[in-house]
Amino acid sequence: MRIAALDDDADLLELVQQVMHGMGHVCHTYLDGASLLKALRRESFDLLILDWHLPDISGPEVIEWVRRNIGDRLPILFVTNRQQEQDIVAGLAVGADDFMGKPVRVGELSARVAALLRRSYAPQPTTTLAFGRYVFHPDTRSVEVDGKFVELKNREYDLALFLFQNIGRLLSRDHLREIVWGQSPEVASRSLDTHLSRLRTKLDLRPANGFVVSAIYGVGYRFEAVDPRLAGQDGAAELAHGDA
Repeated sequence: MRIAALDDDADLLELVQQVMHGMGHVCHTYLDGASLLKALRRESFDLLILDWHLPDISGPEVIEWVRRNIGDRLPILFVTNRQQEQDIVAGLAVGADDFMGKPVRVGELSARVAALLRRSYAPQPTTTLAFGRYVFHPDTRSVEVDGKFVELKNREYDLALFLFQNIGRLLSRDHLREIVWGQSPEVASRSLDTHLSRLRTKLDLRPANGFVVSAIYGVGYRFEAVDPRLAGQDGAAELAHGDA
């Protein structure tokens, strides 16, 4: 992975760089916010490690710029002397994904970076995944139903695969939105309902075909496998818009 670290302490940056290199990552270091922002305009990174107090711009301001110009997919770890509860809340609220205090403990830094990268860049399966009459092909991001390919848009595919990989699990609306759109606050609540409705139609998700999407009031949705032989008794399995 390619990582950027921003801090006005050169010695700390050297330590962070050594730890990242030891984990097998490439780490570029920056002593001020302007240098990092300039790099971000022309380069890409898989993770940002930021201090709060900088000589020219604050860490939260850097994060606001990143979220506004790059988006929510890029994981960000705050490493700072500010460790009060209100600081942690403020850092996470502005868009940081994780927060750790100084002095830096090498083991903790390694663990937090590994967890962020694992969460943000989960390895995609390379073999076909079969769920009854539904077959997913991750290499081509396509889906077959009864041997016939069904055209899905990128976000529809991501949502469908996630649902099939989490059969029976109650998933909150925010969880599902983050899987497909990241943590973007601009995504309207109805966007999730619309995508689920399209999936239900395109993949013909109904009891007779063995799978249903159910809205759980006040929480989110549950994708379930059902016995097709009981389809006539499962009138409650229809997707309810706006109930969750």
